[in-house]
This record gives sequence, structure tokens and C-alpha cells, in this order.
Amino acid sequence: MITQDELTVLEHIESAFRGITLGEGVGLHQAQGLDDYASEEELDLLRLKDEKDDWSKIDASDLNNCYSSLSFFDARGMQFHLPAFLIADLKGLYNHDIAFTLCLKSENASLQFSLLNSEQRKAVRNYLVLRLNDLENGPAQPMIEESLETRWSESSS
Repeated sequence: MITQDELTVLEHIESAFRGITLGEGVGLHQAQGLDDYASEEELDLLRLKDEKDDWSKIDASDLNNCYSSLSFFDARGMQFHLPAFLIADLKGLYNHDIAFTLCLKSENASLQFSLLNSEQRKAVRNYLVLRLNDLENGPAQPMIEESLETRWSESSS
């Protein structure tokens, strides 16, 4: 069952990312193909399977099957898919750890989040604060705390 705090964050994510489309960004199945070293022809076929207009239509089972896609999105692909991953996690439907992706320190990770506007960044921050409160000194706590002070700080929004 989703808590009131989770519902508030979920609604903020929905609002902040409403209307975002994939455009020419890397799609979910296409990114999975990149992870699998697919040929250009195979990537084109995978791209045909990708949702491009409404991230809320992406099924949680696809997110779970393509969880490594998070590492292969470009900035547009991340902006489009991120709300689907966050909401699936809030609903208890995502079986992997998205906090690692949000907190990873690398140049590629910074580029992946470069298109997020201030409201989208705030929604991600609120998600991480919620998850931090859920951890109760778990192993991911230091990573999330550091990320909230750097990449997702209120001053970076």
C-alpha cells in the first residue's frame, strides 16, 4: 500500500514530467540493445518497440526486464524514462535499485540528467529524501546523503 508521502512524491513526479516525449532520445528497448552489443539493424528494430510519446504507458514489467537501460540512456532518454522508473518503484512494482543510478558519480551520469529542469530535479530530490527516510541507516544511506548534497541539492535545482 502506498503511503501519503509516497503519493505526494508520485504526484509531483507526474506533474513535473507531464508532456515529456522521447523525441530522438534513446528508447528503453534500444538501450537494452546497446547493453547487449546489438547491431545497428537490431537497434533500429528494438527502437520500433519503444514507447516514444507517453512515459506513463510503459509497463513495469518492461522496466524490470530492461533495468540496465538506465546506464545507456542519453539525456533525452533519461528525461523521458526516469518518471516511469520512479513511479514504478514508489508503487512497489520495480524490482531493482534506482537510487544507485540517481547517485552514481560519473561524467556520463551528469550528462544523463542534464536536461532535467528545476521542477524535475526537485521531484527527483523529493523521491530521494523519501527513500533516505525509508532506509533507516541502510548501506545506500551515505550514497544518497552525498548525492542530496551535490547533484540533487536544492541549490542545483
